[in-house]
Amino acid sequence: MSFPHPPQPQLHSNARQAFSPSARTGSGDALHLGDILEEARNAAVHLAGNPLRMTLAKLADAALRAELDRLKREFNDGKDFPQREDDLRGGRPIAA
Repeated sequence: MSFPHPPQPQLHSNARQAFSPSARTGSGDALHLGDILEEARNAAVHLAGNPLRMTLAKLADAALRAELDRLKREFNDGKDFPQREDDLRGGRPIAA
């Protein structure tokens, strides 16, 4: 007997859209982070039983891995990103 795989998360189709000011501030079509977390919690609770035994951590892990894989393919020839030399700094993103 085979069990269905959890659905793949629907991610932004473009990195600029995913990290745009509207995604951070909630203006425009992007969901607020609180709305995304609420939807994730609802999904984790709904799918917590057999066969998936979904948790918020599993959902977040799958979403981050899928998005990182997409970013690697789209922006880095499918390769891992180079190891950073410094920690991330808080504040506004650096303009490209």
